[in-house]
Amino acid sequence: MTTPAVVRTSVELRELDQSISFVPTMGALHDGHVQLMKHARPLGETLVASIFVNPTQFAPGEDFEDYPRTFDADLERCAEAGVDVVFAPAVQTMYPEGTEGSITVDPGPLGTILEGKSRPTHFRGVLTVVSKLFGLVRPDVAVFGEKDYQQLALIKQMNDALCLGIDVQGCPTVREADGLAMSSRNVYLTAEQRAQAPALHAALRAGAAASARGADAVLDAAHAVIDSAPGIELDYLELTSADLGAPAPGDARLLIAARVGKPRLLDNIHLTLPSLAINEGN
Repeated sequence: MTTPAVVRTSVELRELDQSISFVPTMGALHDGHVQLMKHARPLGETLVASIFVNPTQFAPGEDFEDYPRTFDADLERCAEAGVDVVFAPAVQTMYPEGTEGSITVDPGPLGTILEGKSRPTHFRGVLTVVSKLFGLVRPDVAVFGEKDYQQLALIKQMNDALCLGIDVQGCPTVREADGLAMSSRNVYLTAEQRAQAPALHAALRAGAAASARGADAVLDAAHAVIDSAPGIELDYLELTSADLGAPAPGDARLLIAARVGKPRLLDNIHLTLPSLAINEGN
C-alpha cells in the first residue's frame, strides 16, 4: 500500500500529464469515500482525491470550525483506495481573492428547493468550489456519492451548462449495517442518537415499499415512521422525479433531511411510481 503524494498548489497539479479520475472530499473520510475512490480508480491513469473543508458552503452558525479534520487518517484511507495524489490546498489557494465578494456560481432554480430552501447559500458555495477544483485538477472523470443527491444533480447540471466536458458519475450510498447512510457528521452522534438515526432510512424504505400505491401512499408511509421515531427533528421529506421535479410515473426519489441531536443528516432512496397512481393516495 503506497502513500499518495500530497500536493497543495496548482503548479504541482499541472505536472500531472495522464488521464485523471477525481474524487473531491472535505476529509474525515469513511468507507463511503473509500468506495467512491475505488470506483474512480480504474477510470483514469492517475487518481486524485482532494481534501478541502470549503468555508463558502457553510452559513454563519453552521459547523465549519467544528467540522472533523483528520488529515493523517485520511491519507491512510486514500492509500487503502489506491489514490495517487491528494490535493490539499489552503483556503488562499482556492480563494486568492478572498471568500467575500468573489465571483461565484449561481445554482439557479434547482438550488432553491430542498437543501437550497433550508440552506440558501449552501449550493452557491458548493458549485463555486467544485468548479474551482475542476479547473485546478482538470479531471477527465469526477465521482460523487448519491447520498447528497441534489448536490450531484446540480454538479451535473453545472458541468453541462458551463461546457466543462467532465464525465460526472454518481455512486450509490454506502450504509452502516443498520441502514444509516455513512457521513462524516455521524461522529457527532451520541450513543442514544446513533440508535435513533437509522429511522431516516427506515422511513425511506417504508415509503419505497408503498410506491405501487402512489405518491400519497409513499409519503404517508414514510411520515408514519418518522412520526413514531424518537429524537428526529424533521426538516423535509419530499418525493420528486428523478431530476428533482414534480413526481411523475417512473423513476422517482424520496429525500429526507432531519436533525438527530446536533447533526443534520441527509438520505434518499430510488423508487418507481406507477403510471396511474401518482395522485391516488391509498
